[in-house]
Amino acid sequence: MESTVAQKLDSLKKLQQLDSKLDDIVKIRGALPEEVGDLEDEIMGYQTRISKYNSEIDEQNDEIANNKNAIVEANKLIKKYEEQQMNVRNNREYDAITKEIELQTLEIQICEKRIKESEVKIETKKEEISETESILDERKKDLDSKKKELIMITSESMEEETKLKESREKAAAKVEERLLNSYNKIRNNARNGLGVVSITRSACGGCFNVVPPQRQAEVRERKKIIVCEHCGRIFVDIEDLPEPEAKKTRRARK
Repeated sequence: MESTVAQKLDSLKKLQQLDSKLDDIVKIRGALPEEVGDLEDEIMGYQTRISKYNSEIDEQNDEIANNKNAIVEANKLIKKYEEQQMNVRNNREYDAITKEIELQTLEIQICEKRIKESEVKIETKKEEISETESILDERKKDLDSKKKELIMITSESMEEETKLKESREKAAAKVEERLLNSYNKIRNNARNGLGVVSITRSACGGCFNVVPPQRQAEVRERKKIIVCEHCGRIFVDIEDLPEPEAKKTRRARK
């Protein structure tokens, strides 16, 4: 049997009450979950940076090894050319071999310069790694502290949260899909998490804009779904405030 509008509104009101309680639990945790996530991302960034520095050091070490090998080969050629110089037949051959020796000597000087440059780069990267590791250690300590705090807060409310979520699932199952989708959409767009509200003191309980008398009357009848014309929240009922004692007394005297 299809639910009446009044039953649908009661189901929505129950759902909102449960969602609001879950929201309160989330508020207690504050920004801790986001802070933990941010710290985890930051730590990953520092770890990636250190890995990059180590890769650059490996590249420079390979460069040093290549230059050292080039120096060894150049020295071999110089020795070979010096031996050839002892057996030249004319000045032309002697000058040509001397030129080759000079070129290899220059090659050695260039390689030695490159080696020194690579060693400076390696030293710089090692300093950057040391600085980054120092920051990383601090961030890891911060993360550990935040995680412990979050676990403590979460464990205190875990049982209540689990029960509320179970109740929420049951309450949501009683709301027709189209109405539930509308409620969820409104709630997700609302800063205070309210998808359905009461009318209090002739005003919307969500945006606090005045609700016209005719619309209030329709809400009180509960024969159709009425939404706030300003914020789109669904009105579930009108909250009648307790009558002041002075007014009650005057009425009783009459």
